[in-house]
Amino acid sequence: MTQKHQIQLFEEKRVRTVWDDQAEKWYFSVVDVVQVLTDSSDVKQYIKKMRSRDPELNASWGTICTLTRMMASDGKFYKTQAATTEGIFRLIQSIPSPKAEPFKRWMASVAAHRIDQMQDPELNFEQAYADYRRLGYSDKWINQRLRSIEVRKELTDEWDRAGVTEGQQYATLTDIITQGWSGKTTRQYKHYKGLKKENLRDNMTNIELALNTLAEASVTEISKSRDPKGFRQSAAVAREGSQIAGDARKQLEQRIGHSVISPAKASDYLPAAKEEE
Repeated sequence: MTQKHQIQLFEEKRVRTVWDDQAEKWYFSVVDVVQVLTDSSDVKQYIKKMRSRDPELNASWGTICTLTRMMASDGKFYKTQAATTEGIFRLIQSIPSPKAEPFKRWMASVAAHRIDQMQDPELNFEQAYADYRRLGYSDKWINQRLRSIEVRKELTDEWDRAGVTEGQQYATLTDIITQGWSGKTTRQYKHYKGLKKENLRDNMTNIELALNTLAEASVTEISKSRDPKGFRQSAAVAREGSQIAGDARKQLEQRIGHSVISPAKASDYLPAAKEEE
């Protein structure tokens, strides 16, 4: 089963989605949809109350919702409740929200756009570019980010080929790479930037993104040449490949006299954010 993970934007709010090539359906994060429609400060509690006041919905919850691997705010993949377009329509019936109808139209447009993307894959990048541009990122940063997404996909494909299948193993390998080039674990890196739920890569500077991309590209190429089997051998490759970017970072820092690992967050360097100040 081939799946495509993508962040969609509804009124500038992010909704995690997964496209299932085999079923040819979108799966939408239930938590994200409820958050968008209700602006609830406690989405899980809202869902609990929604199910209690709608016995029919509660009885069919297991049919409507499917546990699907989606990326969390920490950049790791976890199984979360998701539903198809039809399932989300059923949930919306139990959510009194003025956004319900606009959201339905938005989901229909997402489905239609996916059909277009299947005919022309270049539209995937055009959509991602438009989404980042709308959030205020610079053209230079967006080009770096899109390249990093492509490199990341090549790496995860290589991990799949090597037999790395568990979500936690992906997260551990990513952590090894991050620490190998930056000197910080993913958690330490996010703490250094003052991030909580935000995506780390979406808050990297141009040079940080470049080094991270170099690290992942290096790991991919070494893996292709070494043909590791399973998690342990892939972890060794991750350490070796990420060290290449780590050495590059140290050489650059020696030349410029300061660290390139920046505490800056997206709000600190996005052009749109600066214009609003």
